[in-house]
Amino acid sequence: MKPLLESPSRPPSQPPLLGIAPEYVYVSITLPESTLSPSVCTLFLSALNKSLEMRSLENNRIKTSKYNILTFLPVNLFEQFQRVANAYFLFLLILQLIPEISSLSWFTTIVPLMVVFTITAVKDVTDDCFRHKSDNQVNNRQAEVLIDALRDDRIYLTSLFFSQADLLLLSSSEPHGLCYIETAELDGETNLKVRQALPVTSELGADIRRLAEFDGGVVCEPPNNKLDKFTGVLFWKDNRYSLNNEQMLLRGCVLRNTGWCFGMVIFAGPDTKLMQNSGRTKFKRTSIDRLMNALVLWIFGFLVCMGIILAIGNSIWEQQVGAHFRIYLYWSEVVNSSVFSGFLTFWSYIIILNSVVPISLYVSVEVIRLGHSYFINWDRKMYYPKKDIPAEVRTTTLNEELGQVEYIFSDKTGTITQNIMTFNKCSINGKTYGKSNNYSRTKTVPVDFSFNPLADRKFQFYDHSLIESIKLGDSMVHEFFRLLSLCHTVMSEEKNAGELIYQVQSPDEGALVTAARNFGFIFKSRTPETITVEEMGKLVTYQLLAILDFNNIRKRMSVIVQTPDGQIKLYCKGADTVLFERLHPSNEELMYLTSDHLEVCFAGEGLRTLALAYKSLTEEHFKEWFKILQEENTSLDNRNEHLAAAYEEIEKDMMLLGATAVEDKLQEGVTETIASLSLANIKIWVLTGDKQETAMNIGYSCHMLTDTMNEIFIVTGHTVMENQHSDREYFVLQAHALEADLENEFVEVACMCQTVICCRVTPCQKAQVVELVKKHRKAVTLAIGDGANDISMIKSAHIGIGISGEEGMQAVLASDYSFAQFRYLKRLLFVHGRWSYFRMCKFLCYFFYKNFSFTLVHFWFGFFCGFSAQTVYDQWFITLFNIVYASLPVLAMGLFDQDVNDQNSMDYAKLYEPGQLNLLFNKHTFFICIAHGVYTSFALFFIPYGAFYNTAGEDGKHIADYQSFAVTVATSLVIVVSVQIALDTSYWTAINRFFVLGSIAVYFAILFAMHSDGIFVIFPNHFPFVGNARNSLSQISVWLVILLTTVVSVMPVITFRFLKEDLNPTITDQV
Repeated sequence: MKPLLESPSRPPSQPPLLGIAPEYVYVSITLPESTLSPSVCTLFLSALNKSLEMRSLENNRIKTSKYNILTFLPVNLFEQFQRVANAYFLFLLILQLIPEISSLSWFTTIVPLMVVFTITAVKDVTDDCFRHKSDNQVNNRQAEVLIDALRDDRIYLTSLFFSQADLLLLSSSEPHGLCYIETAELDGETNLKVRQALPVTSELGADIRRLAEFDGGVVCEPPNNKLDKFTGVLFWKDNRYSLNNEQMLLRGCVLRNTGWCFGMVIFAGPDTKLMQNSGRTKFKRTSIDRLMNALVLWIFGFLVCMGIILAIGNSIWEQQVGAHFRIYLYWSEVVNSSVFSGFLTFWSYIIILNSVVPISLYVSVEVIRLGHSYFINWDRKMYYPKKDIPAEVRTTTLNEELGQVEYIFSDKTGTITQNIMTFNKCSINGKTYGKSNNYSRTKTVPVDFSFNPLADRKFQFYDHSLIESIKLGDSMVHEFFRLLSLCHTVMSEEKNAGELIYQVQSPDEGALVTAARNFGFIFKSRTPETITVEEMGKLVTYQLLAILDFNNIRKRMSVIVQTPDGQIKLYCKGADTVLFERLHPSNEELMYLTSDHLEVCFAGEGLRTLALAYKSLTEEHFKEWFKILQEENTSLDNRNEHLAAAYEEIEKDMMLLGATAVEDKLQEGVTETIASLSLANIKIWVLTGDKQETAMNIGYSCHMLTDTMNEIFIVTGHTVMENQHSDREYFVLQAHALEADLENEFVEVACMCQTVICCRVTPCQKAQVVELVKKHRKAVTLAIGDGANDISMIKSAHIGIGISGEEGMQAVLASDYSFAQFRYLKRLLFVHGRWSYFRMCKFLCYFFYKNFSFTLVHFWFGFFCGFSAQTVYDQWFITLFNIVYASLPVLAMGLFDQDVNDQNSMDYAKLYEPGQLNLLFNKHTFFICIAHGVYTSFALFFIPYGAFYNTAGEDGKHIADYQSFAVTVATSLVIVVSVQIALDTSYWTAINRFFVLGSIAVYFAILFAMHSDGIFVIFPNHFPFVGNARNSLSQISVWLVILLTTVVSVMPVITFRFLKEDLNPTITDQV
């Protein structure tokens, strides 16, 4: 087969791109047939990485999975043994293999350990299977590859929507090298974004020969995870061309509304920004987790103390009594030293008493948390049908923390408001326009826009004087709306004649451009060099000379355009505090007047405001500045700082046009939710970038601020001295109050206030506020937001919640929980959070009680067996108690128990307070559980011991043998812990009943099976208790002992709870 193209001459030496030669990749949906030749060698590969491997280049295969078939076992075991508890039990297993130490068989430890390892491994491998499936789906996306056989360079053509690598856009099917992409796989946003090739490369079009001869080289930043930033320079034909994010198609983005496009690989495989962002998120742990770790260490210390006491007892006993019996006891080697005997006994008791350190605790906790997470996901009352969005748990380890929240940090726009913007009012040249119809007694007739065939029919405006000013040709009004139609990043699409569709990146821009459209200044289309606007029926095309981008630091955006008559103008819109500083001195009077409008007429109604200004430029001035801009654009070092300085140079001495006011209404149920959260003693702080008046008005609207709060503490100073005399009831914070010398004063005063509103704060400052409260108050914090500017705050808080709103899914992707409406926060905290905390605390209290009741019987027995490390129970009972007999009932309680139903949880906010005060599980309740367990173990041992002392059975035979005693104590234990969990359970379900009764039935079934003659014949060395269960449990006296033991064990609990509920009832008891 002939080659597709003649091999061109080798390109001149260019700066290498990270040591990798550039590849030419064509991302295509529909490629024009004219570009293909019959001689094209077409290969369909499972992924782009296969062809890259053929070139020995960087592998394009992505890998997020942790294991494969060969590495799973060693890697997973290594990870599990990094947990201290697992390593501890492995150490015990090794000790049990030493005959001189262990009085227990090795299977008593290895069986529970294997169960725990197996459950954890199954969970890990299940998670990894999903990661493998996702990796394979991405790596096996089909790609069509064209090969130039002579040159041995491969030109890739993919017919898929997804970009397979980070590409530099060269050309596309759209005019001027434009293409439209969706970045949902990157940042969750489904709105279309625009990318544009450099003019010099867009001319290449779909000409394969010219593309093959393209010999440009790129020098750029190293691989990083910044999705919104790219810095590079293209070297081609002895010229340098600045590259930024607008020319990049990142891996994972989808081509939309574009026939085809060609690109050059910049980063592949793990170097792509998608993979650079796949690093581990900061691990969040709950306060109960931290407490459990400390308690386990205390329990281990208690275990060592018991071992030392029993070892000392053994040494004393061996010296005073045991020496007389050594001749009768068989030892492979006689231990003559009582001290050495005590040393061996210490390790023996460490093995026997090891069950006080709960091996299955962490696995059980994870199972319960997983169950709680599914309950949240399945909650129909947190499902938003309008957008088909359910609640979603993205981090399963924080559920009980939801029941302990003390501080909520909330964004305003899109979180407590709808983020659906409507143009409401404006101020133009000192005159305000716009009337609200919300509070008018008589229905105001909206402006008739029928004169404009392209008007948006959904748009309504109630001030007729503004349309009259436009019709009369007021030049300032015309310039005002001209600015709104030019200064934006909106993309337009005209589907049918007269039907304009705007693709917007923010609701604010959409509202402003739509307003200009209805008032006769219709944004029609844009190219890289032009913007076309229909002004009062006349089509006008402006040359687009420069775009000065908006960011959170600049807080403004500008465009520089050239009118058809040759005038060069800069149009700027932004925050009034920023824009007013850059006005010409002649605007002082108009600035004060407009500022009054902003504060009184607009912000007072909770409207979002922007100031607008313009500036006329001379051609010489612009050319001189543009030259500087081009130089800064092609620099690689500190490009952003240099560009900001260049922008500052041109954006000064501007002329004020006026200001816009956009309405963003509260979401449904916000007021009621905030009121309920406040009743639960949860402090709500609103952190917003809006001006003080707007933020305060929203505070009044949602009843965070009330008229009874007549004392306002507004921090406006920059130093401690300026603010030290303030003493108010609630708190409105300006951003500069977060300066270093004000941090302590800020936290001290703010935390005493009922309401805190922080305005004019940047995303970084939002996170800073959260960190300050975490640091100084040691309280559980929750942050909730809907936009990318809330991500730092969401990640900083103990719990981060993302709202699936109008600003895409970036906040959701960074969150621990997500849902669609702010009002669902109440149910998440009051129902799921409170129940999770309640259930987890009851589970832990019972778990520790159960383990101490079971284990400490060995401790008491040590004083009656010569401290010989003899066990009380049958070894199989020791093995099965925690994993069969007593595991499922406590899991059922931890999953399904509830003290009150969900409606009462929602209605009585005070029920939430025990979690905030950490009343249900703390060090005090832990020691009560331990004391209860010690008492129960005392009753379990001494009541049967006393009853069997010198006792004969009904047949006159002696029943005080070791095996009968072991069966009686074990049976008593199973019944006592089953009765105790029945007393602890507040809400009975069929599952609870089945597990409690089933556990008792399973115990007796296994007991009789293991004590049967048949299993003894098969395994005589492993089942020595032959016939004992049948013999012991046939005696009425044994059942009376079991009954007495059960009554003595549980009666104090029943008595205490009865008196407590009668004399000192809790809030739950009252409800």
